[in-house]
Order: sequence, then structure tokens, then C-alpha cells
Amino acid sequence: MSHERYAQCIAACNDCAMACSHCAASCLAEDDVKMMTGCIALDIDCAAICQLAATAMARGSSYAGAICKLCAEICKACGDECERHKAQHCQDCAGACRRCAEECLKMAR
Repeated sequence: MSHERYAQCIAACNDCAMACSHCAASCLAEDDVKMMTGCIALDIDCAAICQLAATAMARGSSYAGAICKLCAEICKACGDECERHKAQHCQDCAGACRRCAEECLKMAR
């Protein structure tokens, strides 16, 4: 399986992983960090699964579809959580999560 056919999904996963990592770090700098713990935890989970999904697709893993399906589920949860917060880094992350979830669902089909 050629990884080029998944280029759009790989790019969305990489973008989402970066947005989630940035969001988690930015949440740690917020005044009320305790209020952001759910967001931070989901950001970390989402970044990790996005990185795994991108590398699975790049190497043509037979589990890439299953990983992308799970990635979409976690991206949706992370996007929903980030959307609840007004901070720009959370809003940017929510957008990246939504795009990644959409691409991963397409790939998993």
C-alpha cells in the first residue's frame, strides 16, 4: 500500500498532533490550570494517536484503518473539549481535531 494515497490524512494527523501539543503546553500557562486538566489530558492522548496514525499510514501498516478509526474518535473528543474553552489555542486545536477526524474517517472507510 502506497503512503502517497494517504498524504492528506497524514498531513491532517501531523497538523493535529502539533496543534494538540501546542494547546497542552499553552493550557499549562493558563491562570486556572486546574480547569484545563481535561483539555490537557485529551490533547496529550490526541497528539499521541495522531502521530501513531500518521506513521502507520506512512509505513502501510495493515492496522492503519483501525488506528485511524480510533484516531477519529479521540480527535472528536478532543475537539469537543477544546471547543468549550475560549482561549485561541483551544479554538485552533478544535479546528485541527475536526479536520483530522474527518480525514481519518475517510481513510478508515
